[in-house]
Amino acid sequence: MTRLILATRNPGKITELKAILADAGLTHDLVGADAYPDVPDVRETGVTFGENALLKAHALAQATGLPAVADDSGLCVDVLGGAPGIFSARWSGKHGDDRANLELLLAQLSDIATEHRGAHFACAAALALPDGTERVVQGRLRGRLRHEPAGTHGFGYDPILQPEGESRTCAELSPDEKNAISHRGKAFRALVAVLRELLG
Repeated sequence: MTRLILATRNPGKITELKAILADAGLTHDLVGADAYPDVPDVRETGVTFGENALLKAHALAQATGLPAVADDSGLCVDVLGGAPGIFSARWSGKHGDDRANLELLLAQLSDIATEHRGAHFACAAALALPDGTERVVQGRLRGRLRHEPAGTHGFGYDPILQPEGESRTCAELSPDEKNAISHRGKAFRALVAVLRELLG
């Protein structure tokens, strides 16, 4: 069985990606980057989600000699010209402070009427092999931003994005419901065909 590394140390994301790939019938041995603690974190210096996903996947594949999958994702708000975008995880200045990021964004949008609060989650999922082979696929989830957070599931901006056709936020959906429609779910389901093609 081929070992496949998920280039993240975010436990929520690891659980989510494992579930998505398992539901798609992928039987590879999936581990997170924590299984290789000597591999340093990669600076996300790309200017697109795809570039950042590839940077992380290539770094892990080269360091371990194993196929690596990485994603980069974020929230793109229409009235902010697509921001926070690739800066979503560090919008408030400190990387990974979900609460501070959420509160800052809500403050910035406080005067924006509901009809102008369109946004989408975007995800680029990348596969990199030790020989340099690479593939990137994309997924997105369109919705509208709530004025107040709601729900306890998920992470990041999930409590404020209400997907199109839904009355609940992403954080009010069950993990299975969210995976079925999420940007990450769409991207990683698209990546399954690539994994089958390149890894068998």
